[in-house]
Amino acid sequence: MANGVLNNKNFYYVVRTLVAVLILFSNYIFSIENREVYKTWFGDPDLQGIWTNATLTTLERPDHFKKLIVSEDEAKAAARRAASESYAYDNQLEVGEEIDNARDPGGYNTAWMDPGVELFKLNGEYRTSIVAFPKNGRIPWDRTKATKFFNQRRKNRSKRRDHPELRGVGERCVVGFGSSGGPPMMNVLYNNFYQIVQSPGYVMIMAEMVHDARVIRLKGEHLPKIMKPWLGDSIGHWEGNTLVVETTNFNPQHIFRGGLRHFFAITEEAKITERLTRISNDQILYRFFVEDFDMYSNVWAGEMPFRAVDDKIYEYACHEGNYAMANILAGAREEDRRK
Repeated sequence: MANGVLNNKNFYYVVRTLVAVLILFSNYIFSIENREVYKTWFGDPDLQGIWTNATLTTLERPDHFKKLIVSEDEAKAAARRAASESYAYDNQLEVGEEIDNARDPGGYNTAWMDPGVELFKLNGEYRTSIVAFPKNGRIPWDRTKATKFFNQRRKNRSKRRDHPELRGVGERCVVGFGSSGGPPMMNVLYNNFYQIVQSPGYVMIMAEMVHDARVIRLKGEHLPKIMKPWLGDSIGHWEGNTLVVETTNFNPQHIFRGGLRHFFAITEEAKITERLTRISNDQILYRFFVEDFDMYSNVWAGEMPFRAVDDKIYEYACHEGNYAMANILAGAREEDRRK
């Protein structure tokens, strides 16, 4: 997609892909519409509540998994492996062991982490990736365009020390790490809660991390192209019991979406379509479709459950990096003087 316009080749890819994805998701489409519908006081399907997408399932399928769906035994083995790796990450001292000052203390210990404890299940089946299309569970990068983007990103890294606003937006606590605030809304290492609030004409989704709040206007029109909110510009409408959200106008400072559980990029000209359907009292089926021919060779799509939690979202403290900003920049200036 260039300047928001699809050429014939890309149009063919979009049509072909959307047909394939609809076939892939068809089992859910028919079953969902027959489920009980929860309604708000003003008559819209009710998605309100606090939800989590914490899971061991990553965006892309790891190499040790060869297919989308695995058995319960394989899923339990993955959970045991993750628990073992988490214990090792804690870098704990053995009883009687003396502290070695030279030993790397690591970063966060597991008291801070809440990545989930198992692969997620859809339709009773354990999934090995959030990406459901392409079928290999991998993002379809356009090698030429992606290489150009990341090469330029590496060149710009040297400028990050020149000014606080050139630091990463996650580091500055402007938005959450990776793509936690979305779209698409991805699971990260911790703080995977979301709160959905509805009112007539609007749906608000607030991510726990950095309290990213996205206000979705129902039956609205997109903002002018020059206006690029941090999480893009989202408008929505209802298709039966499903909230369909289309987001464009992505902010150029929030293109790269890198986290420990996902790694991708969204350009300014991308369009992301999300579909949220409440399939039970305690579960929302979340699906998304990414169209971005400035970065990818084809459309890609994913799905995962959001599960209800009987808990609250507390204040998210994210100013450690900001407090340290003066020291970061002062250290860079001292290095400049010594050159």
